[in-house]
Amino acid sequence: MNDLILTLNAGSSSVKFALYEIVDDAPAVRVKGQVEGIGTAPHFVAKDPSGKLLAESYWEAVPAGQGHARAFKQIWNWLADAAQGQAILAVGHRVGHGGETYAEPVLVDAQVLHVLTGLIPLVPLHQPNNLAAIRAVAMDHPELPQVACFDTGFHRGRARVTEQLGLPRALLDRGVKRYGFHGLSYEYIAGRLRELAPEVADGRVVVAHLGSGASMTALIGGRSVDTTMSFSALDGLPMGTRCGVLDAGVILFLMREDGLGVTELEDLLYKRSGLLGLSGVSNDLRDLHASDDPRAAEAIDYFCYRIGQTLGALCASIGGLDALVFTAGVGENDAVVRARVCRDAAWLGIRLDEAANGTQGPRISPPGAIPSVWVIPTDEEAMIARHTLRVVRELSSPTLGSDHA
Repeated sequence: MNDLILTLNAGSSSVKFALYEIVDDAPAVRVKGQVEGIGTAPHFVAKDPSGKLLAESYWEAVPAGQGHARAFKQIWNWLADAAQGQAILAVGHRVGHGGETYAEPVLVDAQVLHVLTGLIPLVPLHQPNNLAAIRAVAMDHPELPQVACFDTGFHRGRARVTEQLGLPRALLDRGVKRYGFHGLSYEYIAGRLRELAPEVADGRVVVAHLGSGASMTALIGGRSVDTTMSFSALDGLPMGTRCGVLDAGVILFLMREDGLGVTELEDLLYKRSGLLGLSGVSNDLRDLHASDDPRAAEAIDYFCYRIGQTLGALCASIGGLDALVFTAGVGENDAVVRARVCRDAAWLGIRLDEAANGTQGPRISPPGAIPSVWVIPTDEEAMIARHTLRVVRELSSPTLGSDHA
């Protein structure tokens, strides 16, 4: 029987999972689902690849610090039946930061876990949850190989000038630099673009990953040249609750005049800013489109303005534009935002096919138009599954039996 790969993508209040069967030496998705509401009202749901509901359940919140372990137990118990006797070969995880040490996916052992724990100060709202999922698996299934796949990895190898900040070099030597995130998504899109539009995939491409977390990346030859997220996942575009690019003087002002400390600033910048902070209505663009509050419209205006401004900057980084790709929750589903961005970018030669945009593409520019514009759904879990399969197959059986975390 074919082996299975389990992928886990753990956030602060949710764990997304997917189960892949190895078919013809490649992962094919069998089940996708998530546990959301960790810490408040946990809700488990699993669906087949067509979106058909396979299972759903609810349970009471557990004490703080135990939510991810409880979520994993629920996922594992259900998968034990769904696997129908097939063995799970390994578990792959999305991990926010690999730092200077890890540019490629890596088999997790005690040393790897130690290094990744040391990176928590760089991504304090993401890395702890990623590592909580790894520890939850290790607690119940210590023999199971686990692979960490890094959101920063795709951006490694960029020109040094794109990674630097205008700070003393001693801070650069300590790792204070522009890393970039959403790498698993960009890697997937680069591959899909080769399938959909090989004529532009090796050219100058900008990908807009627009979701609750939002960023943009410029590619040449399918490789990252420049990206908007920086030292942290706060920089660049405004997001659902994150501020995006910000004058550091604002932080100094709030510290000096309002006496804000690290905890208050972290809460402000990560959880109370962005679309939520600007609108005072919601962090969800669907709510903002439906709202009559003028602040909601202003938040949408700011979001689209910053996307357009950033598109111009990224085109400068790669010397032009052959294709623009929209992806992630907003990029894939919000035709209004896509239309506004494309109209504002007419100076780049971008033209929009209104009918194609209304049906989500995949190509939403007129046939033959250059730059071409695309809507391509991302699949970070698929990238995690592919990397996990490759890593475990590259390793010998004795290595697989060694010190897994």
